[in-house]
Amino acid sequence: MKRLVWLAIVLLLALLIPLFMGGMDMLHRLRNFPLPLFLAMFGMVLVGWCANTMRLRLLLGESASGLGMCKSLGVVMATEFAYSATPGGGGAPLTLVALLSRCGIGPAKSTAAFATDQLNDLMFFLLALIGILIYAVFHKLSENLEWMLIASALLIGAGLCSCAGFARYHRRIILFNGRLLKRLNRKHSTQIRWARKLLHFRDALAETWKMPHRTLLKVFALTCVHWSLRYSVLYLALLGLGVDIDWAWTFLVQMLSLSAGQFSLSPGGAGAAELTSAALLAPMVGKSTAAAAILIWRIVTYYFYLVAGGPVFLLMVGKPLLIKLLRIKTA
Repeated sequence: MKRLVWLAIVLLLALLIPLFMGGMDMLHRLRNFPLPLFLAMFGMVLVGWCANTMRLRLLLGESASGLGMCKSLGVVMATEFAYSATPGGGGAPLTLVALLSRCGIGPAKSTAAFATDQLNDLMFFLLALIGILIYAVFHKLSENLEWMLIASALLIGAGLCSCAGFARYHRRIILFNGRLLKRLNRKHSTQIRWARKLLHFRDALAETWKMPHRTLLKVFALTCVHWSLRYSVLYLALLGLGVDIDWAWTFLVQMLSLSAGQFSLSPGGAGAAELTSAALLAPMVGKSTAAAAILIWRIVTYYFYLVAGGPVFLLMVGKPLLIKLLRIKTA
């Protein structure tokens, strides 16, 4: 219960950041924001969830035959809630594995689907960053933004290289993991169990990547749909506030802000994402406008995930797992 209270306090403090930053002028701008555009943003989130549902079913392949569309959507919403409610999003894979295991899908298969999903995300962001780098060649960027852009591209590239390294040198990694557990005085049975887990994960990942190229292209296309919609929310928020700004800049602001939120290890990057986006946006559009846009952006892409996904999570998983996730990630 204490950890739920701690989560609520963190969310409240994060919500107050744009309110203190923008003041009364921000409230005036929010009152004049077009309601149809605001509702359309929530529609974009729903379309993104549907895209993720289709993506999950494609990655699971024949294993998804016993998983209906509505239940698949529930799995996606509950997983997104766990991602938003736990530091660094660490609760997402645990929630996905727990939910799919109840549908008869083994941990290795569900973990491989999650890993492939994350690889698609990394590939999308890497291609998007390359596009922004090309765009930046013809437009002036501040020195800080240039370094942030390059650092982000290097981090994503390192993540993809790590995944490729595991696929190529998995045997050495398994042996290294065994030696490490042995030095930590773990039982031989523990070493064998972890080796089996890694082997099952490798086999499931290899099976996933052996899917027809057309299926993998569909998965990547759905990935592009989801992230393009989600990363257009801030652009539309600024557009509704009367600010004409390039979509590429809003994409970069969101990516850097959410990356800072991940490193802060606060649930969903609460607080850090707001502060970072404020620091990047305020010099461009002014404090009150930036504060209003950030508040709209976070309501649609973060707080809505918690409000809509929370009941689904509790219905499908239950409160004990939520407490367990919070205990593990905040200890």
